[in-house]
Amino acid sequence: MSWITPEYLSQSRDYAPTVAIIFVCVFTTLVVLVRCYARIFSTKRFGLDDVLAVSSNVLYIAFVFLCVILIKEGSGRHIEYIQYVLTPDQVNLTEINDFAAHIIYTTALFVCRMSGLSFYHHLCDRHQRLLTVIKCAAVFLICAYLPQLFLLIFHCLPVTGLWPYAWQAESADFTCITWGAVYSVNSGLSLVCDVILFAIPVTMIRLLQVSLSRKIKLSFVLLPGVAVIIISIVRLYLVIVGQWADDGSWPYGPMLAIESAEIGGTLIALSVPALKPLFGSIFAKFTGTFHGSVKQSGTFNSTSRRTDGLPSSGNGRSFGSRGNIYENYGDLPAGWRGDTLQHERKTTDSSTDTRVGSGVGERVGFKKMDSNEDLLEDRELSHQGSASDFRVQVQKEFKFESNAIPLRPL
Repeated sequence: MSWITPEYLSQSRDYAPTVAIIFVCVFTTLVVLVRCYARIFSTKRFGLDDVLAVSSNVLYIAFVFLCVILIKEGSGRHIEYIQYVLTPDQVNLTEINDFAAHIIYTTALFVCRMSGLSFYHHLCDRHQRLLTVIKCAAVFLICAYLPQLFLLIFHCLPVTGLWPYAWQAESADFTCITWGAVYSVNSGLSLVCDVILFAIPVTMIRLLQVSLSRKIKLSFVLLPGVAVIIISIVRLYLVIVGQWADDGSWPYGPMLAIESAEIGGTLIALSVPALKPLFGSIFAKFTGTFHGSVKQSGTFNSTSRRTDGLPSSGNGRSFGSRGNIYENYGDLPAGWRGDTLQHERKTTDSSTDTRVGSGVGERVGFKKMDSNEDLLEDRELSHQGSASDFRVQVQKEFKFESNAIPLRPL
């Protein structure tokens, strides 16, 4: 025991985890606040997913508060510091705070994941197979949360908030599962939940009828959850180290920072798509998509169209000379989903019949605009012939199929 010197006992790395925990919490809270602003003032829709996200953020703040207290109490110092420097009452207090913090942590993650499922449900509520997957995922998350919660509550019998070390007098009064066993099981379940949650947008992107390059771009918005999975793996590693290492308390501070990052990362990953109404033009550059002026009740593939599969002429006006109309084309690929398309029609004679298939020359300009009416992309097709021929021509130009996955606006 001669190696336990005052210098050794005074060693601390509390500062870095504390700063990291607070920084991630503040940044996450700002993202959630911006999300709420976007939903309330831009899309005029504050749904169940937003309510759950806000609830999760409140729990997250409570967890961060307890994390800072635990670090200040010395929970992240050397195990000898906890055993020989802290008083028995102080050790008991750290154990109770750890118990409360991880019940909040587990609940915050569960609520956050349910928020994500609610968002995915809204996004693809007309695709039955995806809805079935989302419902099954919800059942799994609930079934995973309950044993996580019960393992924490009933880690000792009789039930207590303490988690006594072998050298504590209280250890004789309780029969307990080891800290590492409980946290390893919970961390493993948490990792599986993260994989299931963020596998759903992978499936959604795979089903979209768009080019590979656009799928890759879209993944930058919908798939930041990959980082959360990596964080979850790191947490599992730190839990294992903390239980079976000789100095088990030394990794505790970094583990709290990783747990904070896991909640914050999940909230941010699930909030990024909701920011699109505020940063539409930026999103369009990364994803090749823009949600545009979609009706409140519309979907990404919603439309008012003619029975021949082409856009209706809207107001019924004829265009003997050059003119512009705005209308939705419902079967465009996800890159153009729900956007307002500008059609430029120009006749070659004095005929007032400008219907497709009438034999009148026609140029149709497909334009994608951002929220500032700046042009992001345009394409122009020239046509003379039947409506079915034009439909095939449009499908070839945009490389899509008419049964593309129906999605709602973000």
